[in-house]
Amino acid sequence: MNGLPKFSELPLNKDDPPHSAWGLYGKDDELGTLNRQTDEIVLAAKNEIKTGTRISLNWPLDAQNAPFFGRQAFHKVVVRKLPRTVNDDMWTFNTQSSSQWDGLRHFAYQKEKKFYNGVTSDDIHGDGATNVNGIHAWAEKGIVGRGVLLDFDSWRKANNVHYAPFETGSIPLKHLKAVAEAQGTEIRFGDILIIRSGFIAARNEKGHDELVSLSKVDPPQLSGVEQSEEVLKWIWENFSAVAGDQPSFECWPSQKDWHLHEVLLSGWGCPIGELFDLEKLAEQCKKVDRWSFFVTSEVCNVPGAVASPPNILAIF
Repeated sequence: MNGLPKFSELPLNKDDPPHSAWGLYGKDDELGTLNRQTDEIVLAAKNEIKTGTRISLNWPLDAQNAPFFGRQAFHKVVVRKLPRTVNDDMWTFNTQSSSQWDGLRHFAYQKEKKFYNGVTSDDIHGDGATNVNGIHAWAEKGIVGRGVLLDFDSWRKANNVHYAPFETGSIPLKHLKAVAEAQGTEIRFGDILIIRSGFIAARNEKGHDELVSLSKVDPPQLSGVEQSEEVLKWIWENFSAVAGDQPSFECWPSQKDWHLHEVLLSGWGCPIGELFDLEKLAEQCKKVDRWSFFVTSEVCNVPGAVASPPNILAIF
């Protein structure tokens, strides 16, 4: 399987955290599963471009007045530079209050307290702190390749499957596979997985006061991808990055004593995209009857950063 160890062979080192693949690409690697986006994989993805139609997946940075998880809302100041007719501006925001890629400094193995390839909090915050595992490592080549949308929200409505985005609940793997089959979507090694759960569509129907109230629930109650070894195996065998339209990608709080975040980010170095705006993308996929496309995403080149807006386009 593309030279990768089998999922059953993880962790690679017996004393490392569950399912981890530390050292697969070297002890100092900071790209993780982005190593799967080889020049050959990216070149093949160009065949997804047929018309040149471009769709942004970036939610506005100020889309949330009351982000979940107690995060700071976006704030902008436009500075008038008198006496000239000139303006500057300043932005202040939490990189995870709108569309984002979670980087490898975000969520460690909670029991072991270690990030990807064994990086510790002291490596990030201590006296000898460095920029190790910072998101700048992804800026050199970007996150680029063939994307596939699994439009779970449309599928579940067509099949009368209950789903409540603002309640703790799971999207099982069998449903994700059923979506791919219904769409006729072929999954290829190195793909960028994007799941439309319907979170943003449901959020758009709620009023300001209700959203503020929901944001104060601690921990947030969110439906998302199920925590299961079957899901992990599926991701390990197929994808270079995963993303969705809700705040945590996975079901929150976790229904297990572990999180997908731990294994994906800190075990494999797999980027997790959250709060992607997938409404126009879903419309375009239905219009052309194709749920695969070329993806180009360039994270902000901020040394040592934890996360970044994705600056992402789907190209058909």
